[in-house]
Amino acid sequence: MDIKSAEFVMSNSDVAKCPKALLPEYAFIGRSNVGKSSLINMLTNRKSLAKTSGRPGKTQLINHFLINKNWHLVDLPGYGYARVSKSSKKTFQKFITQYFGLREQLVSAFVLVDIRHAPQPIDLEFMQWLGENAIPFSIIFTKADKLKPKAIENHVEDYKNVLLETWEAMPNYFITSASLETGKEAVLNYIDALNGNMKLH
Repeated sequence: MDIKSAEFVMSNSDVAKCPKALLPEYAFIGRSNVGKSSLINMLTNRKSLAKTSGRPGKTQLINHFLINKNWHLVDLPGYGYARVSKSSKKTFQKFITQYFGLREQLVSAFVLVDIRHAPQPIDLEFMQWLGENAIPFSIIFTKADKLKPKAIENHVEDYKNVLLETWEAMPNYFITSASLETGKEAVLNYIDALNGNMKLH
């Protein structure tokens, strides 16, 4: 897929105010500082479509971008800076859970994970929550340029071992680097294939 156009549409914290258009939607989410904005800018060929910041938790709104006039890329807040509510076992920020619960246009989520670190409980809990709520997702491992190929392989294997304790199969995943554009074509081709299969009504 070639990205011919990428436009900012809106930011808000109210799912009811998200775009009404019945376009396929792909949500990108991860812990703060996972490199989400850099990845979005790399995928869309725009240097500053998503705002990058050294300050974790900068994205605290639902941000919609219209890509190629025919699908929405959604930049969701990081879940790492908010405490997981103890009263409701696996609830993250209220409007994140509302977004996933109410957005009929959502085709798939992409959960971003820093490849340099061992599996983190909050990432695993979030994936478990998506699974329990039957929300399709893929894992995007970020910052692959920071590790040698063997280390990348080992870290992915660590994730597989942990996830397969509770999952029947390893979720679909991509290895990416925003600075080297690793994984760009694979992620965009995957979205393109899903768009081809989607008929929203």
